[in-house]
Amino acid sequence: MTGTENRAMGFWLGTGVLLAGAAAACLLRSRYERRTLSLEETWIASPKIKRDKTFVFLSDLHDNSFGTDNEELLEAIAQVNPEAVLIGGDLMVTKGVGDTRIALSLLRRLAARYPVYYGNGNHESRMKWEREIYGRTYEAYRNQLKRWGVHYLENDSALWDEDVAVSGLELSQRYYQKAFFWKPEPMDVRLIKARLGEADGKRFQILLAHSPLYFDTYAAWGADLTLAGHFHGGTIRLPLLGGVMTPQYQFFLPWCAGEFEKDGRRMLVSRGLGTHSVNIRLNNLPQLAVVHLKREQESPC
Repeated sequence: MTGTENRAMGFWLGTGVLLAGAAAACLLRSRYERRTLSLEETWIASPKIKRDKTFVFLSDLHDNSFGTDNEELLEAIAQVNPEAVLIGGDLMVTKGVGDTRIALSLLRRLAARYPVYYGNGNHESRMKWEREIYGRTYEAYRNQLKRWGVHYLENDSALWDEDVAVSGLELSQRYYQKAFFWKPEPMDVRLIKARLGEADGKRFQILLAHSPLYFDTYAAWGADLTLAGHFHGGTIRLPLLGGVMTPQYQFFLPWCAGEFEKDGRRMLVSRGLGTHSVNIRLNNLPQLAVVHLKREQESPC
């Protein structure tokens, strides 16, 4: 073997070692991130709020557990001491299994301590879409939560205190289709009105809507605050570019995570608490969202 060939072989071996090391480092970092909870706060002021209040928002747990039986998650919530817990859906993974035990264990303890308002994600809805696989698992899950006092908002609304209305919109299967590079199914505001009626104009209206793709429609309906998830923060988050890929195979979608505003309406998109299928998180810690609703003081002018 000539000197040139030796140098070439050394280059490719070195490159392979570096790439393998980088991949191993990314996997270790991802494993760390999947187990590390990030508590993040946001403040929203509105003249509709009569009394300051705080809630936590959980979404996309996907059977994840922070500590034994989610003790770390429960302790983090207890330290916030919220007046309510709002759930954005996908607490479990339903891809041929439909094991709800982790979700039920967590919700049983949450419901014993706080008012809980729960909106469906696509994984809850899949238990209804695929009856041949899941049978009556959905009804058993929903009914158990209702027995514990959870406000299970399956295209339904409930009051939280005198000044806040919480509505849960269940999206049809067509709104979760894989998009790749084509635009997803459009949504008309009349669909929300048909399922939920008119928004509550007198109270601060919160909408639990799992997919953030339709923020314009949610805002047009009258949601003062939309709480969404579904996109897991884009799996891998890059500086300036944001989330890389959604579960619907959209790339660098701006609405992967964060806070958004349109005509005075707000949307908070959680990065979620777990993963499934693509079990990777990089620069994308699991998020426990804490929302402080504040009474907006009238200006003396």
